Amino acid sequence: MHLVEPNLHIVLVRPEIPQNTGSIARLAAATRTRLHLVGPLGFSLEDRYLKRAGLDYWPLVDLRTYPGWDEFAAEHPNPPAKFFSAHASKTHLEADFARGDFVFFGSETRGLGAEFIAERIERCYRIPIFEPGVRSLNLSNAVSIVVYEALRQTGML
Repeated sequence: MHLVEPNLHIVLVRPEIPQNTGSIARLAAATRTRLHLVGPLGFSLEDRYLKRAGLDYWPLVDLRTYPGWDEFAAEHPNPPAKFFSAHASKTHLEADFARGDFVFFGSETRGLGAEFIAERIERCYRIPIFEPGVRSLNLSNAVSIVVYEALRQTGML
């Protein structure tokens, strides 16, 4: 169905909240961005909250799913990647985005994990948060910020 190469790839690693993933799926459809879900997922793809958040846009979502990280890595061994974590030192505005980039986000409660980030620190970015009492942004908000910055930088806007 999706014959056009996507502008960008969103990769959610172990997402837990169906409403966030549904909202991200709607964003993916609107921006012609491929959505990769790397399990284990914290919900079923048949979840009513997931379907509701994505509304009737699910047929427009270029969705790929993987049981776990090993399966994703086997299919995409060295993708052009940027990783997002509240613990990174560089901001998303320091990332040089290119068409076809893979942007990775971890689960709502654990993120991508300290060890995962440490192995990829040179390609890790954060979205600035100015209030010290706020640990992180909502996952769907964070993905939206990054996707639109990437589209802006790559001339897709």
